[in-house]
Amino acid sequence: MADEERFWYDDGLDPEDLAFHRLHGPWKRSTPADALAMLSRYDGEWWVAGGWAIDAFTGVHREHEDVDVSLWRRDIEKLRLHLRGSYDLWSNAGGRFQPLTDERPEQPEDADQIWLRKHALSPWEFDVVVNPDRDGRWVFRRDPMLDFALEDITWRAPDGVRYLNPEMALAYKAKQARPKDELDLNAALPLLSNDQRVWLADMIDHLHPGHPWPARIR
Repeated sequence: MADEERFWYDDGLDPEDLAFHRLHGPWKRSTPADALAMLSRYDGEWWVAGGWAIDAFTGVHREHEDVDVSLWRRDIEKLRLHLRGSYDLWSNAGGRFQPLTDERPEQPEDADQIWLRKHALSPWEFDVVVNPDRDGRWVFRRDPMLDFALEDITWRAPDGVRYLNPEMALAYKAKQARPKDELDLNAALPLLSNDQRVWLADMIDHLHPGHPWPARIR
């Protein structure tokens, strides 16, 4: 029994992560390649955000808890039908979970995430962030007054995976500026163009006045 229980938890989890796993269940360390395989026949648009987007841009790898797959909120039902029979979808509204099923396929208005796992006894594999759009344009949730064409804020890697631009990924990360976000900034900063640096510093000043990052970025 001890070995069976041991399977569910990684070595070296800090108390906060261990408490999370005990409450919600374990996470499998998926990658963008896993997401590409899962969505290979999906006919909607999707992209990878978060730390993996920085990895892809810099070529500098760090450990990741999960892979942040993003797609349009309007395409949730398309995703559910694509994955029906292979993955269970659970809406996540700040820790309040609800399965998306044939009987109840609607995503709650206050839920911006969907967690995926194969069944109740398997680990979570993907954290899908559902993004609103305005007339087909990507709405920036840090400031919903701003919107952008998807092709202007993403890029496509040679393997076919579309990633959020590094300056946009870092603009999201600035709010929390956790140790892993500092690592991502350090890895990306030498590779950003001058235009990307100016945009990122100005955006962080706009979102978080007094934040320490813009002085480093400029």
